[in-house]
Amino acid sequence: MKIFLTIRNSCLLTLVFLSIQTPVAKADAVSDWNKRAGDIVVDANIGPLPAERALAIVQTSVYEAVNAITRRYPVTDLNLQAAAGASIDAAIAAANRIALTQLVPNQETAIEQAYRDALNAVSEESAKQAGIAVGEKAAHAVLAMRADDGASEKISYRPFTRAGVYVPTVIPEAPQWAKRKPWLMTIAAQFRPAPPPDLTSEHWARDFNEVKMLGRSDSQTRTAEQTAIALFWEEVMPPIYHGIVRSITMQPGREITQNARLFAAVTQAVDDGLIAVFDAKYHYAFWRPVTAIRNGDIDDNDATESDDSWTPLINTPMHPEYPCAHCIVSAAVGTVLQAEIGDNATPELTTISQAAGNLSRSWQSIDEFMQEVVNARIYDGVHYRNSGEVGSQMGRQVAQLAIKKYQLNQD
Repeated sequence: MKIFLTIRNSCLLTLVFLSIQTPVAKADAVSDWNKRAGDIVVDANIGPLPAERALAIVQTSVYEAVNAITRRYPVTDLNLQAAAGASIDAAIAAANRIALTQLVPNQETAIEQAYRDALNAVSEESAKQAGIAVGEKAAHAVLAMRADDGASEKISYRPFTRAGVYVPTVIPEAPQWAKRKPWLMTIAAQFRPAPPPDLTSEHWARDFNEVKMLGRSDSQTRTAEQTAIALFWEEVMPPIYHGIVRSITMQPGREITQNARLFAAVTQAVDDGLIAVFDAKYHYAFWRPVTAIRNGDIDDNDATESDDSWTPLINTPMHPEYPCAHCIVSAAVGTVLQAEIGDNATPELTTISQAAGNLSRSWQSIDEFMQEVVNARIYDGVHYRNSGEVGSQMGRQVAQLAIKKYQLNQD
């Protein structure tokens, strides 16, 4: 443990030097409220999966309200109408307030304060009231649409054992999540991948030995930069990805409906991606590195050796390994962004990791960011490379549905 803490402290120090200070950009109301909503949902302590769902509902409500006013894009099935001259900023504030209050009621004080601050900046009273009306209507409509999406499904899980044999008694995370109704997919298993590699294969031995070497808590092979990357991506809450999206929405020349649409597409793709990945995780129930490496003598593969004291750099998530959830999320986000800005655009992407002490990292391309997430989950000892690659492919597939729904590549 002493070695582990020394590594962690030195790598967080390294991450300070790696952090890039970027000029403060002026956010529009969509981007500003996205940051506020993310902070509010994190403070609500509802966990990463409910947080992703909540922000998908919030951002969809915001898009519906803004587009009802600007009519920049085709109307959706909600077919909302806005009064002439309605304030977009008031509509965004109202949509956030209604959605967040229902989804995270324990944060009502913070929500109301943010709402009051936003409305105080809207001077024209009739425009303000008209904006509030359409924002509230949008949020209520989206909340009603998602009320029966299965998020409140009772957790049901039966541990794998035989009579009389002890197994750890902690119930794994979200075995019910795949029963939710998707936003974009037809069913949770729409993109369910092929099984993980056979345990007797060279592919399995490659992945096993890579994470065994690079992902152990006291690895002598993992570099300081690799450890810093691993600790940065230990963060699991939505704002780490939304910061990357804001790197795009806060670029000069962006229009507010365009930004609202982008956040709706990203959050729906991410929420569906997590439905898809948890379907696959519990379908295959594949073992995590800490289990596999401590039992390397029972996989019938001569190229894998057991180490019954092996531990990963970070705590292993409490759900099956295959595929990688972080990887499906990063690929969903990245693929939507690529469709939005085009293949040749090279904006600097920056975000902050609360898990790494609110330090930042930046990337010069979307592909670089997506690949870093795959690598990070190996460096921190909780995933195999194949699981990262498969998760990324699933994320790209889900993202294509969002791209088509919102016609992101047709501006």
